[in-house]
Amino acid sequence: MEEKYVLKVDENGREITVADVHQVLLEMLKMIDQICRKYNIPYFLNGGSALGAVRHQGFIPWDDDADIAMMEQDYRRFILALKQDLPQEYMFQCFDTDKRYNPLIPAMKIRKKGTYVKEVNTLLANRCTECDGLFIDVFVYDYCSSSRVLDLPLRLLNQLIMPMIIVSDNLGINPVFLKRWLVSNARLYGRLNEGSSRIGFDLTWTFKNPLEPFVFNIDDIYPVQYVPFEDTLLPIARHPHEYLCTAIAPSYMTLPPEKERRPKHIVDIRL
Repeated sequence: MEEKYVLKVDENGREITVADVHQVLLEMLKMIDQICRKYNIPYFLNGGSALGAVRHQGFIPWDDDADIAMMEQDYRRFILALKQDLPQEYMFQCFDTDKRYNPLIPAMKIRKKGTYVKEVNTLLANRCTECDGLFIDVFVYDYCSSSRVLDLPLRLLNQLIMPMIIVSDNLGINPVFLKRWLVSNARLYGRLNEGSSRIGFDLTWTFKNPLEPFVFNIDDIYPVQYVPFEDTLLPIARHPHEYLCTAIAPSYMTLPPEKERRPKHIVDIRL
């Protein structure tokens, strides 16, 4: 019998499980896929969500979030598409539309209204307080240099800006100038390397050793392929093995020890 991963027991004694979260996230992923197909916006499941698709043909049973990714040029079109077609029961938050948003976290969060989630990470709390609903993270990828010498300057600069943003944010100051600087550096880096055969997380994602960034061959990701995911089909990298060896680890098909099979993102939730 599959283990039940309980996140919370509410005031009525009802258990809220990771499987309950998966039901909501799957509904959201289907909605996002419909919009992306309509506007011909390529995207793919990212990180643990991609691993779930390959290893479990759906969610990792104990994983309590979902991630997608797309190229910067597609992300810009995605914002416009969401403004047009996002159903009323959802909302999206990103720095492009709300300067309170912290671009150090994934570029965008698409949230389900009427739900609530408190994340483990308190250093980067949600300042867009209109909605703290269950979310899907949207990561931005962009072109990268294959030369470490050319890669490092802007990457290291954003590494230096990161703690200044975190400190300001936790002092109750909205460091809009620093946020703009961080985002503009990331987009400048992508433009400087446009047409490269290498892509990776854009430079707003600073929580990785700058000497070992997430960088992939573009041909290992695009064109994406649709694979079974729960009761639907969702897109993953063209060559999932090559992608997952970098994004997760070469041993990605090996299950972690049982004691590590636990949800790790949510500390409080209401559905």
